[in-house]
This record gives sequence, structure tokens and C-alpha cells, in this order.
Amino acid sequence: MNTKKLFYVFSVAVLSALISVITYSHFFKPEQKIVEIAQPLVPAAQYTSLPAAPQQVGPDLTVAAERSVHSVVHVKTISSQASNYSGNPLYEFFFGPGTPTPRQQPVMGAGSGVIITKDGYIVTNNHVIENATNIEVTLNDNRTFEAKLIGTDPATDIALIKIDAEDLPYLEYGNSDELKIGEWVLAVGNPFNLTSTVTAGIVSAKSRNINILRREQGTLGIESFIQTDAAVNPGNSGGALVNTSGDLVGINTAIASQTGSYTGYSFAVPVSIVKKVVADLMEYGKVQRGVLGVSIRDVNSELSKEMELGTTQGAYVVEVIEESGAEDAGIKEGDVIVSVNGEAVTKVSELQEKISRYRPGDKVEVTAIRDGKKKEFNVTLRNIYGSTDVVKADRPFNLLGASFEEVSKEEKMRLRISNGIKVSSVTSGKFREAGIQEGYIITKANRVPINSVEDFRKVVEMVEEGLFLSGIYPNGQVAYYAINLEN
Repeated sequence: MNTKKLFYVFSVAVLSALISVITYSHFFKPEQKIVEIAQPLVPAAQYTSLPAAPQQVGPDLTVAAERSVHSVVHVKTISSQASNYSGNPLYEFFFGPGTPTPRQQPVMGAGSGVIITKDGYIVTNNHVIENATNIEVTLNDNRTFEAKLIGTDPATDIALIKIDAEDLPYLEYGNSDELKIGEWVLAVGNPFNLTSTVTAGIVSAKSRNINILRREQGTLGIESFIQTDAAVNPGNSGGALVNTSGDLVGINTAIASQTGSYTGYSFAVPVSIVKKVVADLMEYGKVQRGVLGVSIRDVNSELSKEMELGTTQGAYVVEVIEESGAEDAGIKEGDVIVSVNGEAVTKVSELQEKISRYRPGDKVEVTAIRDGKKKEFNVTLRNIYGSTDVVKADRPFNLLGASFEEVSKEEKMRLRISNGIKVSSVTSGKFREAGIQEGYIITKANRVPINSVEDFRKVVEMVEEGLFLSGIYPNGQVAYYAINLEN
């Protein structure tokens, strides 16, 4: 075949193929496919794969819950609230209101408590049992007991009560100093009268001061709360805060809320404070609190710059009390306290917590910054009266079971008396046993005229056995009472 004829055959073949492709594409739609292109292999020396992320497993809280739920009790209280009532409503309708006379109305309260000994000692909040005339404790097994008040410490909002029982499950003290931010904790209590309720959260902050106690107790209020996000509601007060081992690390006390219910923050008194308060109430009936003898404030950047302190942490000494342990040791105004017995102090609440662990007469080593240099001071702590003696139990409130208030000038004129103090509430104690009722005005105690609560306090503290009261009720009835303080 010659060259010309070969070229002709080749051209016809190409043209035929082209016409065939165009015709097929026009009348038939080809199936679309996705083609995956494999990644090229990379040598191990140039590419290292990331390790698989570990699976997040939550902490096992069942052991801690089981240990604590049987040691937390439901505390119910009954207190009396006075209201004025003039007597016969028909008499008032025709002749107008007469002289009001106090009428007692029972008020119910509820909270929680923690068993701390097998023979029935229970720690709770002071505000749970304050002014209660009757305290009832219900255990987790539904047994009910009447509780006796052992003592209270309003400065830390801690109270100690006792029931007559044996072989009770109880919680052991943990170490609140070792708690870490982010550590899991359980709150155990009886919110809204729902017994044996357990909630979980983490430690959000430590040594927190929220000024809830200082508003009521003034400078005596001690606040160094453990802040958590465990759900705490009304009724949880006095309940347990425990770690994952089931050890007691705090007593749930307060929540930060504008509604009265839990909104994300709860606060507990650390066990480092609780166990000292409980030990004092057991032994002395009153907390033996050592006092450093200084007025202090937190250090911040503004104060540090203004006073050229050289630090933004610590407790700044605003004033040194005369004849105090701090003055005798050489601490001066303007010093910045940064540690106690080698433990760091970064703010006022931490200093208060550390000093609250000691009693009058105890010696502590205080480190302070003065003129940019650290100085050591050996301080002998004293009580609030300026001595190292043991402070006796406060008889008017702890033994007599009563609280008092001033008598108005109008009431003195109406009753034709020149002095006296009024019994504002009666709880379980000597007053209740003697039959003294709220509203009774004490004019004399052991023949000593009473003009103030402090006058009455001094008389009672000097009495060894008997107390004889003279007084009058708001309706004009004169009454006398003899009280034996020894049994």
C-alpha cells in the first residue's frame, strides 16, 4: 500500500473515532465517581503521630459518700418568738387596744450536723441552733434524740451539741490545709428537709473572706472559708464537706445568693478551725482564743505603692494594741506580716485562720517585713482581756440559757422602775428550769442593782452557787427567782 493511501485510511479512522466519542457524550451521561488519592508515605523519622488522648474518667465518690452519709444528721429546732397581744379582742373593739403583753409563738428551724465521736458529740453551725429552746436530732437510720447544747462560738459560726447514744458512725478529721484548688469534694446534708443528700463539686478557692460573720461579730469574726461549687441549699448548714477519702474537711455554712438558694458558690468553715473550736468547747465550755493584738488589713498594689512596702501580699499592721503580745514582741505599725510559724500569710483571712488555732499563752513565731527586710518576732498570745489565763464559760448565755436587751425609757416610766435588763429569749438552761419567761425584767441580782447586761454578767461570774433575782414582768407582776448554778 502506498503512502498516500495509508494516510487516507488513518485519517478516516481518527475522524470516525472522534465522531463516535462526540455522539456517545451527547446521548449518554457517564457515571460520576470520586477518586481518592492516597497520601504519600512519609518515613517515620520525619513524621511522628500524636499519642491517643487518655480517656477522662470521673473520680469514684461512692466510698466517700457511703462513709459520710451515715455520720450526717438532721437537726430540727424549736424557738420562741414574742409577739404583742393585748388580750380580749372584744375589749379592744369597744375600748381600744390595751397594754400589750408578750405572747410566745413557736418557730421551727432545720439544718444539719456532723457526728464527730461515737458517743454522740455533733458539730453544727451556731446559726442553726441559736436561740433554740429544743434541739432534736434525727440519724440516718431514722432514730430521733433530744440534743443538749454544749457550747457555741459565734465568731466562727460553730456550735457543739450532744445526744445520749453509743457506737455511732462518725467522721474523722481530715486536713483542710492540704486541700488543693480543683480537688473534688462532697457536700452532705439535708437541704429542704431532704435527708441524706450528697452533692459533688470542686474546691474553687481557699481562705475566702465574705464578711458574713464580721457584719455580726465585728472584728471578732473569723472568716477563712473553703469555697466550692458543690450545690448547697437551705438546710445544708452545719453539714459535712468531705474529701474523696470521706474525711471531714469543713462544715458547710453559707452560700452566695440573691435568691436564698444555690447559685454556684458555697462556703465551708475549714476543719483546721473547727477541731480547735470543738476541743475548747468540750474542755472549757468556751473557746480559748489567742489574740495577736494588732489591727490589720490586706495588702494590695495601691497600699504597697503608697507605703513603699515592696510587696503586694501579707497582712498590713494598721495599729498595735497597747500591752498586747504583739507590742511586747516588738511588732510596730506599718509592718507587713508574711508568715506564722513558717507558714506563709498572703492576706488577712489566712493570718486569722492560723492564729485561731492557738490558745492564750501559746508562743508563735511571726515574720514581718519592715523597711524591705524580714524580721522575726516571738509573740506570746493573750486572751481578749489581755492576759494568758483561761477564759471561763459565759454563764449568762451558756448556762442560764437566755439572752438580754435594754429596757426602754418608756417602759421604765410605765412600770416605775429606774433600772433593769429585759430577758429577750429563753432557751434550754437554768432560766427555763426556774420558770422565767421572756419579757421578765431583772432589776436586781443578789441584791445588786442591774443597769446593763455587763452588770449582770459580772454578778453571775462572781457567784459560785446560788443566784437570787428580783424583777417585774411587763404587765406589772413582780416576781422573784432563786437559781442553783451548781447542778
